[in-house]
Amino acid sequence: MPAPVLSEVLRRVITCFHVPCLSHIVFRDILQLLSIWVLSLSLPNPPPPPPGLASPGPNQDPFIAASGKTSQPACPSSPPLPPFLQSLSEDAGRTLTSSDFDLRCLTPDPRVEGLLRFSTPEELDRLNHEARQAGRHPELFALYPPADEEEAVEIRPIPDCPKEHMGDRILIRCQSMKFEIDIEPLFATLALYDLKEKKKISENFYCDLNPDHLRGYLKGHTPQVDHSSLARSAIFSVTYPSPDIYLVIKIEKVLQQGEISDCADPYINLRESDQKNKDKLDKLRGQAETFCHRLGRYRMPFAWATINLTEIINSATPERDSVDTDSLKGAQLPRRNSERYATLDDQPCILSGFKPATITISTIFRQEGDRLSDEDLLKFLSEIKKTSAPQRRVRTIPGIIKLDISPFHDMPQACLSSELIPLVPVAEKNIRPIKEVLEFPSSEVYVPHSIYRNLLFVYPQRLNIVNRLTAPRNITIKIQFMSGEDSSTSMPVIFGKSSGPEFLQETYTTVTYHNKSPDFYEEVKLALPAQLTERHHLLFTFYHISCQQKQNQPSCETLIGYSWLRMLNTDRLQTGQYCLPIVLERLPLNYSLHSPEVLKWMDSHKSLFNVEIQAVSSVHPQDNHLERFFTLCRALEGGVSFPLRVKEEKIPENKLEQELKLSIVSLSSSRLEPLVLYLHLLLDKLFTLIMQPMVIAGQTANLAQIAFESAVSIVNSLHNSQELARDQQGRNELLSTYLYWVFCLPRSPRDVQGAGTPTSPNVRSYPHSLIVPRSRFRSSSNPDIPGAPPSPEDAEVNHILNSKVGVCVCQFHEELALQMVVSTGVCRENAYKYAWFFFELLVSPSHPHTHTKWFSIVLMPRQSRFSDRFKDDITTIVSVVTAEIATILVKQQKEQAEKVNISLAFFLYDLLSLMDRGFVFHLVKNYCNQGILMPTLISMRLEFLRILCSHEHYLSLSLFFSSPASAPASPCPSISSQVSPTSSSYSYQEQQRILGLFELTQEFKQQHYLTGLLLTELSAALDMESEGGKVQRKAINAIYSLLCAHDLDQRCVKPEVGAKVAALYLPLVGIIIDSINYLDFTVSEARSGKNKTGGPDDDLENVPPINQSVAMAIAGNPFNTLGRSALSVATLAADTSRHLLVCFLWVMKNAERGLIQRWTVDMPSSQLNRLLELLTICVSCFEYRVSLLSINQALQKSQQAKLQLEEALLRGMGARGEMIRRVGAELDQEAVISGNLATEANLIVLDLLETIVQAMPLADCKDNVTGGVLKVLLHCLTCNQSSSFLSHAFSTLRALLIKFGDLLFEEEAEQCADLCQKVLQYCSSPVDENRSQACATLYLIMRYSYSNNFSRVKMQVTMSLASLVGQSSDFQEEYLRRSLRTILAYAEEDGEMRNTQLPSQVDELLRNLNSILSDTVKMREFQEDPEMLMDLMYRIAKGYQTSPDLRLTWLQNMAEKHSNRKCYTESAMCLVHAAALVAEYLSMLEDHKYLPVGSVTFQNISPNVLEESAVSDDILSPDEDGVCSGRYFTENGLVGLLEQAAELFINGSLFETVNEVYKIILPILEAHRDFRKLASTHDKLKRAFDKIIEKGHKRMFGTYFRVGFYGAKFGDLDEREFVYKEPGITHLPEISHRLENFYSQCVGEDSLEMIKDSTPVDRKKLNPNKAYIQITYAEPYFDDYEMKDRLTNFEKNFNLRRFMFTTPFTRAGRPRGELSEQYKRKTILTTMHAFPYVKTRINVIQKEEFVLTPIEVAIEDMQKKTRELAVATHREQPDPKMLQMLLQGSVGATVNQGPLEVAQVFLNEIPADPKLYRHHNKLRLCFKEFIMRCGEAVEKNKHLIGPDQKEYQQELKKNYNRLRENLRPMLERKIPELYKPIIKPRLENRDSFKRLSLRRTPEENS
Repeated sequence: MPAPVLSEVLRRVITCFHVPCLSHIVFRDILQLLSIWVLSLSLPNPPPPPPGLASPGPNQDPFIAASGKTSQPACPSSPPLPPFLQSLSEDAGRTLTSSDFDLRCLTPDPRVEGLLRFSTPEELDRLNHEARQAGRHPELFALYPPADEEEAVEIRPIPDCPKEHMGDRILIRCQSMKFEIDIEPLFATLALYDLKEKKKISENFYCDLNPDHLRGYLKGHTPQVDHSSLARSAIFSVTYPSPDIYLVIKIEKVLQQGEISDCADPYINLRESDQKNKDKLDKLRGQAETFCHRLGRYRMPFAWATINLTEIINSATPERDSVDTDSLKGAQLPRRNSERYATLDDQPCILSGFKPATITISTIFRQEGDRLSDEDLLKFLSEIKKTSAPQRRVRTIPGIIKLDISPFHDMPQACLSSELIPLVPVAEKNIRPIKEVLEFPSSEVYVPHSIYRNLLFVYPQRLNIVNRLTAPRNITIKIQFMSGEDSSTSMPVIFGKSSGPEFLQETYTTVTYHNKSPDFYEEVKLALPAQLTERHHLLFTFYHISCQQKQNQPSCETLIGYSWLRMLNTDRLQTGQYCLPIVLERLPLNYSLHSPEVLKWMDSHKSLFNVEIQAVSSVHPQDNHLERFFTLCRALEGGVSFPLRVKEEKIPENKLEQELKLSIVSLSSSRLEPLVLYLHLLLDKLFTLIMQPMVIAGQTANLAQIAFESAVSIVNSLHNSQELARDQQGRNELLSTYLYWVFCLPRSPRDVQGAGTPTSPNVRSYPHSLIVPRSRFRSSSNPDIPGAPPSPEDAEVNHILNSKVGVCVCQFHEELALQMVVSTGVCRENAYKYAWFFFELLVSPSHPHTHTKWFSIVLMPRQSRFSDRFKDDITTIVSVVTAEIATILVKQQKEQAEKVNISLAFFLYDLLSLMDRGFVFHLVKNYCNQGILMPTLISMRLEFLRILCSHEHYLSLSLFFSSPASAPASPCPSISSQVSPTSSSYSYQEQQRILGLFELTQEFKQQHYLTGLLLTELSAALDMESEGGKVQRKAINAIYSLLCAHDLDQRCVKPEVGAKVAALYLPLVGIIIDSINYLDFTVSEARSGKNKTGGPDDDLENVPPINQSVAMAIAGNPFNTLGRSALSVATLAADTSRHLLVCFLWVMKNAERGLIQRWTVDMPSSQLNRLLELLTICVSCFEYRVSLLSINQALQKSQQAKLQLEEALLRGMGARGEMIRRVGAELDQEAVISGNLATEANLIVLDLLETIVQAMPLADCKDNVTGGVLKVLLHCLTCNQSSSFLSHAFSTLRALLIKFGDLLFEEEAEQCADLCQKVLQYCSSPVDENRSQACATLYLIMRYSYSNNFSRVKMQVTMSLASLVGQSSDFQEEYLRRSLRTILAYAEEDGEMRNTQLPSQVDELLRNLNSILSDTVKMREFQEDPEMLMDLMYRIAKGYQTSPDLRLTWLQNMAEKHSNRKCYTESAMCLVHAAALVAEYLSMLEDHKYLPVGSVTFQNISPNVLEESAVSDDILSPDEDGVCSGRYFTENGLVGLLEQAAELFINGSLFETVNEVYKIILPILEAHRDFRKLASTHDKLKRAFDKIIEKGHKRMFGTYFRVGFYGAKFGDLDEREFVYKEPGITHLPEISHRLENFYSQCVGEDSLEMIKDSTPVDRKKLNPNKAYIQITYAEPYFDDYEMKDRLTNFEKNFNLRRFMFTTPFTRAGRPRGELSEQYKRKTILTTMHAFPYVKTRINVIQKEEFVLTPIEVAIEDMQKKTRELAVATHREQPDPKMLQMLLQGSVGATVNQGPLEVAQVFLNEIPADPKLYRHHNKLRLCFKEFIMRCGEAVEKNKHLIGPDQKEYQQELKKNYNRLRENLRPMLERKIPELYKPIIKPRLENRDSFKRLSLRRTPEENS
């Protein structure tokens, strides 16, 4: 930032400290905004809008809402100052008013170019049209929010391509393994175990971390080291995460002499760093090298370590709550979604999305030789989980193992599969490979085989030879896979370990030193050959290993024996647990053929060796039912000899068919897992049996039906399984994957015979004897039905067709269709229940992955592609499914019916691409002609048609018949109907034809069959009542999705094509117009401004109390064309209505403009008004608004910004820039799209309005149309709009004014007033473009109304500004002043009007507007001072005394302000004044006895109302046009105002006033015979009177304070006094604190002082530089004659004008003193108006003061006490506590300055001053009455007390008697002078005609 700019900013901010009215809140905001602005200077530029979103201008946001606040840049060279800083440059110490501000001092805004530069209105229309079309979005739906995917039934989900199953994948990288000493090579083996399932869940991963010098010890035993064995990283997969998954690391070493403990001792006791151990370590290294050279191929257990993998991952997972747990339920995990996790201790464990972590393992356990099995390991893990260490004492070996654990996402280079196949081949060999580790899932995984995998895992477990006398020790087992019984037949199929060959011919188990019955934990992995024979077997050779080298024994191996295990048993792979015997001697040749008696066995042929075999194979099913079926199918393929051996039985050829049928039936009994694993192959075999007839033993085998039933059963089982996933349409994902990716048409006999060798091992050549030629059968389901003998011509045709297309193309589909037709029972029910599968089979060649020969069928005519029998079967199937849907609905299975319905729709959808369209349309017609109008069926028909209409050829089918001449009478393509245009009434026919294009006629349905069906269903749905509007929503969404597809279709980009497509949906426009009653009007919210649609019949009972317009009047029915009430219930939800309206806008946008123009000309006026109403609703619906949902989303995104920042920091990139770029783009994109949508939608409305206006010269209803168009345009200005749209809207408005200005000003006076208000509102816009356009428009309004209606426009503009100032909360006067200056510039620069009075008239009007603005500024200054604000509003309202409409508006504004502050009484008074104002003008208009005669009638409510009398000379007549035109200047308006006032009086607890209000209302209601309201009114009166009785004296009315302002800093308030009305029970400190807080902010905290007492203020003693406020409590004051009429508590608190406050003082200047020197000053204030009033403070206009002498003060005090005693004694329900309290203060002995002391001071002696005689006597009489009242009170208390207060009563009585005796002498003493006659009678001068005056003579007075 440049230094001058920064210094200027700081200077302006510092100025804020000296602004008088600046609150601390504002200052805080200033500092905050300043920091943001300074920060923005250092941030990068904001991101550009997303691509594809146009910007209206180079310096303009694309959708700046007109009501938004933007600032104008200060200068282009420096960053713009925020608005608050710009305003601080002014002198903040003064107020800007009209007296010191001149409009001509301002610089006007840039004027609109070419405002009057046009020759004709047509040229203006052309210019406006070109401007509107520039930069428009071609696709409307690209801006519209996408539809709900759940309802997108036409989207058939494409299943994922079959692939190998993978769970959550974790990459574990072995970094290092270090011990305290480094003497020998060590080897690590990693595997995963699930402790919860007690199972090993992965294969072993072998890792060699030894340095090169230690690895060199084993060179003699590893001559070859393959690159794949050097891996140190492994990818583990976990399908079922569990909290108890452990990574176990087993460590082995080279076999050496000694127990494991002996070998581990050096590692425990020695340290490499200890020099003392150097010799020992060297010796150990030498021994280790010797053992490695001699026993390098043998291993021994050494140690093991483990970590809880789940805990490690969870601790590395950031923000657990943000992990997407839905990923556990994806398509890759087709398993039970909830049952498994229901058993977990905690929530599902997430093994993905965690941070990479490095794990250091320091706890390494020494391996125990007798605990090597997996069972022992799991026990250890269980103990570790409970106590973090094994319970048994297990020694640990010091050492460290380091691992890197990270989530696996992208496939790295040099990655090998579990079969060591390179997944990402790499040419370089220097990249260390990464291995995938095969998972053994802890539960079933239901994913079909998609890759070839044929692995075998061998687990030697235990060898038990303890019983032998000479039992060997140090036992190892050599394992080999043999293809024969010769030693040379050992196959290299065993996977090697680390740092060795990939494959081995043999492998050895680990050796446990000196153990005769060792346990083994080896895992031997083998790659099985693809073709196993009877000779393949596993050979186990047992050796004793000599650890010590003996001289006579060169080899360290001593043979113990052999054992073997055949791989196949009756052609089935052997797996499971086996216990094998051991042969002691060397095996002879062909040892498997020898009987057991021939061989020498250990322990008499006992089973001594336990081994477990597991297979992971896609070749061997390992399920009895599947293996039997596949074996019999292989027999059908040939290459086998009979009898066929299956397990233990032999099957001859003549029983093959029966056994095959049994095996097919038993397929459904297979376990689910193998059934899923071999699903693809199984279904292929069944479909082959369905298509191909087999000849077995010379007989044709009928297998198609039973194969079809088996396929149906399998499909049913898969759908019913809860473990298998389904897509959103309820389809089993396994089956959908099979259909889309795997299914291939069964091979025809000709294909099989000509194929030669099969392409896969599972498909073999069929023997010719088993294949029936095609000519011999019609259907394999019933081969006895003979076919028609072919003619020579047919044979020739068939020969040609068969040469082009394989017979199998139609054969399979025809057979499958026949099976669906002839099926019965449960098979039929399930076949149609899951018909989607068989439907897709019938049309499966339409998929590109099925059969290449199918594409040649497209070359044939559609009628010849399929046989008639196939078509009949299809017709039958569709009919059955249609009936089945209704049957399922009857069973209340709606969801199932919907699925079947969607399946049928997709079936016909596919048939449209394959079969004759006429045939398919017949099927559609049969489906739609069900004749049942159930909402559910209509809903399903809509889904059905939505799917059909989504066909890729839908447009071609619909537009092909766009002309009547080519239109078939659908669905039959052979009938046509034409309309002849050659009649005499062609013009009338042309008019009807244009109108008919927008209606759903029979002709349209014939020409566009599918579209007609869909629109018919839409029309029916809109007229139907359904639960929650579901049917309507589906119908509208169907149209919406269809139009959305057209809009985004590249084929419809050209305008002429788009017009043709739009013409297809013109009837939709008529449907929407007719259905306008159903639209949800909540999309149009209430707007500020006047509502003038109400008439005399408006029901104002429920009108909001303050100036709020009803939303229905704006968007509901502005044209008064609908015969419905504003409260009619909408049947469509808001979002559904929005979908329907966007469809309407799309049609209007793309339809031909000339056609629309002709249509609007020809339509009736009522229909045109409905169209305009629809446009109004569209404007409201597509108004730009930031919804609450988007705000919440923005808040959520801001929460996510923290996480994104953390990720950016972790990656080490530019965190701030990255976060701002990405998060800012996400937050802005939605708003940008919404703004562009609002702009485009409203521009479409504007285009249509222009089209209607341009067609008006051809129409007869020009005046009505003009008003209607103006109403729509006004509503556009009411809603939030973008600057781009507003520019075009104002251009259209100006064109309308230029064309029809006179008409509008004459006929549309109300709307012109609204127009002035809206345009003036935009003149105060902070957006330069909007303000410029509004100024130009307002000037044209003045210009074109100058000749006839300028006076009315002046009044309307003035009233509009008044309303704008009073209501708008975001009104900014500085922009409006600039706009006024711009309008003045237009007037000065208009050359044509320069010689007229228009410039001077405009100047006068603008000066008046500027004056109103000045008052507005003052109101802004005192927003926080409600009293001053109401004074200003009252002054403005008073200024409009001669303008009743404006005064009424301001009174309502004041009422609203009062109501917001809960000052209900004042709010009601404002409405009473408004009602009196209305009554004054109604009395001028109408002479009805039941109406009030004016404001005089209201004086019983308040005498203040008389100020509303219309007696001035300049009062406007109500007959004048535009005066008193509001809806309140009616009888209903008067009643409405009074009813609102009555409700507010009730809220303010002034129930007595309610009666006076209703006294005025009742005559009006009686005159109207409105008995319903009369009943309601009397009921309200009853409740009000009941409240009076109920509350009585308990009501708390206002509290009053006198407030005086002193000091020049107060300006106009200096030396002014007010009476403030505050809520009841308001204490003096409360109002004092409030006023002190506010005015201290205005004048400065140090400049304000609060005067604490109520003594008169001497201005001479005040500091002129300070401001002073004096606050005194005041109470209502009444004269004695007033008290006679004010009997109730209400009357004593209503209509108050006089108030009194007292000030005690002494002559010495002290406020308090002795009784004899205590004086009191009484001050009586008179206010200008009576309380309650329209304000809460009223000026004091008169002040009276009088002083009471001490004896007068005593008299007043005694009178007060006497009254209190009298009241307490004579109450209907006396209060004993109150009575005793008063007695205690009256007769108590210890009362200071009590009655006795008062009497002693003033009555003890007769005063010397004769002037005090009367006061003395009056005080004496007061005491006499006081003593009497005390006696009554004591007696009353006697009857109220209980037995426990008798002593208290006696004490009171005693004190009373003592007081009476003490007072007796003083009370009996009289002043004789008071009883002398005042005048001596002069009898000598008595005259009968004279009466002597009783006044004293002057002499006597002297």
